[in-house]
Amino acid sequence: MLFVARGFVMNKVYRLVVTVKEVRGRCPVFKVGDKIAIESPKIVPEKTDALCVHALGSMLSMIVALSHGISFKELGLAVEDGDVGYVQCLDPGAPHTLGGTVLFEVRREAMT
Repeated sequence: MLFVARGFVMNKVYRLVVTVKEVRGRCPVFKVGDKIAIESPKIVPEKTDALCVHALGSMLSMIVALSHGISFKELGLAVEDGDVGYVQCLDPGAPHTLGGTVLFEVRREAMT
């Protein structure tokens, strides 16, 4: 699959490993250390601990771009260039909801 961004053609595809780094408040789905494995366009169930629509919604618009090598920094998900970025769950937590906010680390791995 070819992906064109800023005049560059990228044909390498990456696996994304999303890891729960922090839970602020109460999350009924995730605990620290849980992982979601994505080999775009699919989520790999046997390598995924849990999945939540709120969490998926917070990262869905970036998954395809990240899995094709677009910069985490360019997307505003990291301070420096590299293969790690961060996203956060859409649930604001108390006092607005009964849930909580989850911070996710997204790590890109080359697929062989």
